[in-house]
Amino acid sequence: MSAPSNSFQPDSTDLDRLHSAVKREKEDLQTGREPAPVLAMFLAMIVAVIAGGQLGTMTGGYSFGTSNPFGFVAGQDPRPGGGDDVVAMDPFQSAMKKGANSYAVCGGCHQGTGNGIPGQFPPLAGSEWVTGGTERLVRVLQHGLIGAITVKGQGYNIPGGMQPFGAAMSAGDLANVLTYIRNSWGNEAPMITKEMVEKVRSTEKRTAQWTMPDLEQYAKANVPGDIPAGPGATASAAATPAAK
Repeated sequence: MSAPSNSFQPDSTDLDRLHSAVKREKEDLQTGREPAPVLAMFLAMIVAVIAGGQLGTMTGGYSFGTSNPFGFVAGQDPRPGGGDDVVAMDPFQSAMKKGANSYAVCGGCHQGTGNGIPGQFPPLAGSEWVTGGTERLVRVLQHGLIGAITVKGQGYNIPGGMQPFGAAMSAGDLANVLTYIRNSWGNEAPMITKEMVEKVRSTEKRTAQWTMPDLEQYAKANVPGDIPAGPGATASAAATPAAK
């Protein structure tokens, strides 16, 4: 028969309970660092609200129009070119600014410089198509263009043709972008108005893209209408060749 073992085996369970009890013990608060009573915090908040109201009255009161940190006056459109800025512009300046934004859809082919890509996309800078008859130009943007064309004595064959923008852009948007390209990169020509685009649209029944031979009859024709501002603003409607 073996003798009983005298070795001591610690009880880990008792140690775990002891550590848990120690963790539950709260630290003794130091004198003078006790949390403030809830009532005292509430009274301090009431005093702050009353003092703020009195201060606002003494300083003329709060007004977002004069106290805001954003740099614009209440009631004014804060967007660039918005609100009073657009109102202050004449029709030509407004069309040029809006047309510059709309030209983003054209810049991929004709480039930001208006010089196009040799052999593929014709230039707009110095182009007789741009500064020539307004009726041909409106029709091109309205229904697109396909096939070989000649611009500034150079031949171009636009891959897939120029797509029509008439369905995607309003008459005002078309007029703005046309006015922009007619007066950028050294070009200078009378503006095209929304009313002029609408006149062409009201009589145009075409559904297919144009070709250069089809557009020859409109090469020097201008859509009749008043020119309110910008280059050619003094030209009278009577002196402008009527659209066919």
